[in-house]
Amino acid sequence: MRAVVQRVTSASVEVGGERVAEIGTGLLVLLGVTHGDTAERAGALARKVHGLRILRDERSIADTPEAAILVVSQFTLYG
Repeated sequence: MRAVVQRVTSASVEVGGERVAEIGTGLLVLLGVTHGDTAERAGALARKVHGLRILRDERSIADTPEAAILVVSQFTLYG
């Protein structure tokens, strides 16, 4: 499992010209998953991202109730 995490003030995903997801302040996670990945590894990664102190004033998503996480599948991380 590979992830690229970026702080954002806003982010959205469009499919076929239609917006299917969007967030304001928070984290954009581009996530690549492969055959050997497990639910346990996914849970560990989710906890790690949730606790990352990379938002303003070294806060995490856990410390910032108004922040959100947008996860986008990105299989090319294994390319």
